[in-house]
Amino acid sequence: MAAVDITDRFAELVRGPEEHCRLDLGAFLIAAHARGDLDLDAELARLDELAAGCAAPTLDAVTAHLFGDLGFAGDVEDYGNPRNSLLDVVLDRRRGIPITLSVVLIEVARRAGVELLGVGMPGHFLVRAADDEDLFIDPFHQSVLDREGCEKLFAVLHGPRARFEPRYLEPVGPRAIIARMLTNLQRSFVSVGDRAGALWAQCLRVLVPGATVRDRRQLAALLAANGRFDAAAVELEALAEPGPDGARDRLAARAMRARLN
Repeated sequence: MAAVDITDRFAELVRGPEEHCRLDLGAFLIAAHARGDLDLDAELARLDELAAGCAAPTLDAVTAHLFGDLGFAGDVEDYGNPRNSLLDVVLDRRRGIPITLSVVLIEVARRAGVELLGVGMPGHFLVRAADDEDLFIDPFHQSVLDREGCEKLFAVLHGPRARFEPRYLEPVGPRAIIARMLTNLQRSFVSVGDRAGALWAQCLRVLVPGATVRDRRQLAALLAANGRFDAAAVELEALAEPGPDGARDRLAARAMRARLN
């Protein structure tokens, strides 16, 4: 599938109704940008096969199969590697970061008849049982938490002075999960010096509804880092508001165009 076709399909998915936004497909469409020959149907079938291996349609059976039988776990040795944000590679290696392992758990559980919800706690993505507001799964550490346990985990991650808010444990929908996956991926590419990878990840990020002005400025910066100064200028000019408030973006756009000379 050509890159433009993958991008168009991704845009159609994330811009459609939230209830029709398939998390599994969105994650594999991201991965398809890294590997153009990715067979989406075959990758989706891999999740079907994982669900078929669960002994019963229960949360305990799903977690026992994924974390016990198959050994899915967090990549503690190379956490920031971009491969940990690509779902096909996570399935290959059975290693990932919290959000990609959560996607595996959510989608395998759904196929097994168990509804789970994504929880976008700052710094560490979690999964919550749909029928129990006090039951959380941490796929990265293969642990079960209650709300107090989540708050303790937050304190470990952010320090005892960081303020925990109950809203951090509210479920999030597939669009928000996909957007966060792309943010993680873009940062991972930046950390390893892959400017081209960071650019396409950010291009996808701004396609997801809810992208902020900061997201679009980040896209402009990555366009410039890849030598695409004219495209960066166009992006900044589109952001510039009329009047003094838009001066920053207009000035930055002129600076980009000056680099074309």
